[in-house]
Amino acid sequence: METINNIELRDENIYPDEKVLRAVLGESYEAYAILLEIFDKNEMTHTWRYYRDGKAWLCKVEKKNRTIVWMSAWRDFMKATLYFPLKYIEKVYECGISEETKEKIRSTKDVGKSKPCIFEIRDKQIFDDFEKVMKLKIECK
Repeated sequence: METINNIELRDENIYPDEKVLRAVLGESYEAYAILLEIFDKNEMTHTWRYYRDGKAWLCKVEKKNRTIVWMSAWRDFMKATLYFPLKYIEKVYECGISEETKEKIRSTKDVGKSKPCIFEIRDKQIFDDFEKVMKLKIECK
């Protein structure tokens, strides 16, 4: 599902603090805050950094210096992406996620030898599938 929305946070001089993120995310900011709690609960760290190649601020979520999730802010939602080597993609489909989520992942174009699993974080409904995929990513070495 392609979106006509554009990535936000393009000004490298404006750090995405709580005030900035609340303005961009609107009502979905609460879901983003819960997402940060999920990362904390799983002993993960998150860092916002401006990436010149993409000309936008991205949030890298790591566990023990290993990148697990990349996040980007869009108008009214956060996009959280987990990249899986193609050799693990069947495990993603078998981890108990909804058919709708499986179909979204299947229809997403591969990036090199990886399959991006993209979640639009708008509310709490997506968290069950997101957490299953995130935990699988942590387990896969």
